[in-house]
Amino acid sequence: MLKLEQVSKVYKGGKKAVNSIDLDIAKGEFICFIGPSGCGKTTTMKMINRLIEPSSGKIFIDGENIMEQDPVELRRKIGYVIQQIGLFPHMTIQQNISLVPKLLKWPEEKRKERASELLKLVDMGPEYLDRYPHELSGGQQQRIGVLRALAAEPPLILMDEPFGALDPITRDSLQEEFKKLQRTLNKTIVFVTHDMDEAIKLADRIVILKAGEIVQVGTPDEILRNPANEFVEEFIGKERLIQTRPEIERVEQMMNRMPVTVTADKTLSQAIQLMREKRVDSLLVVDEQNVLKGYVDVEIIDQNRKKASVVGEVYRSDMYTVQKGALLRDTVRKILKQGMKYVPVVDEEHHLAGIVTRASLVDIVYDSIWGEENQLMTI
Repeated sequence: MLKLEQVSKVYKGGKKAVNSIDLDIAKGEFICFIGPSGCGKTTTMKMINRLIEPSSGKIFIDGENIMEQDPVELRRKIGYVIQQIGLFPHMTIQQNISLVPKLLKWPEEKRKERASELLKLVDMGPEYLDRYPHELSGGQQQRIGVLRALAAEPPLILMDEPFGALDPITRDSLQEEFKKLQRTLNKTIVFVTHDMDEAIKLADRIVILKAGEIVQVGTPDEILRNPANEFVEEFIGKERLIQTRPEIERVEQMMNRMPVTVTADKTLSQAIQLMREKRVDSLLVVDEQNVLKGYVDVEIIDQNRKKASVVGEVYRSDMYTVQKGALLRDTVRKILKQGMKYVPVVDEEHHLAGIVTRASLVDIVYDSIWGEENQLMTI
C-alpha cells in the first residue's frame, strides 16, 4: 500500500530532519510513528502527502510515485486529521464532513447521504447534520474531524496527534471508537503520537524514531518484550515492560464468566440483599438480553435511597469496558494505572461476557516481575 525508500529531508544549513527512512506499510495496517520531540515523525508523515517535499528518496502509494502526481489531487485521495481539528465555523457539520466530496464534484444528495452514514458510525444521529461546530463538545468535534477524513473513502489516512488536546476520558473513548472503526473500514492509517500508551493501544506496528532515523519497528508486543536498545527501553518506560505471561494474551482467557448482575427493575433493597449474599459492594446492571447498561454500588444506593426506589433510577452508565478479544496487557495497564477494581468484558453487541478484577491480575503481574528471579533462586 505505502512504501518509503531511502526518504530524507534536509533543511537549509544542512539540518537533517529525516535520514534515509525505509518502510513498507501493508494495506489495512495501523502504523504509529513515535519518538521524542524533533525526531522527524511529523515531517515523515507530511512528506507522504507532500505538505513537505522530500529532499531525496521515493514514496509510493499503491505502486505510484507520489512525486509524479499532482499534489492537490494526491491530497484529495488521502484523509488527513490534525490535533486542532480545523473545522470551518461558518459551515454546518454536513458541509464540514462533505468538503472533499464537494471538491470531487459528488452530487449534493450523495454528499448528504455519505455524511449521515458516517455519523451513524460514531453514534451521532442525522440531527447533527445542520448544527455548527460551536454547538458540539470537543470530543464530538474531533469525531467530525475524523469523519471528514473518511468522507471521500480514501484508502490511506494520516493522523497527526488527533486526540492530543482532549481530556483523558474523552481521549480514551475516542481511541476505542477509532480502533473499532479502523477494523470495520480496513483503512491504512499512519498515526503520529508522543504518547506510548496510545501507540501500544492502537498500533498494529510501532515505528520508533530518534534524530530522524528509525530505531525499531515492530508490533507492540515485540517492542515491549524485546526493546532494540537502551534508548527504546527508556523511551517505553520500565513500567510498560511489565508483561503478562506469554500463554495468556487475551482478556477472555482469564475473565470471570459469572459476574454478579442485577436488572434495572429490581428495588434498591433487593440490590443490597444481593450484594450481601454475594459478598460484593457493586453490581453490573443488565437488561433482559444481558446487554450491559451500567453499574450500581453501595455508595450510589446510600446517596439515593430516600429519593429513589429501583435500580433503574440510580445506576451509572459511565464505565470503562473491554471486548473479549482485547489484549490483556491493555487491561492490566488500565486497571493498575487508574486504580480500577474491575473492568466488565463485553462482546461486539455489548452483551456482558465476564469481568476482569484487579485481584485476578495479581498473580500475572507477580509472575512477570518476580517469576524469572524465583526460577534463578531455585536453580
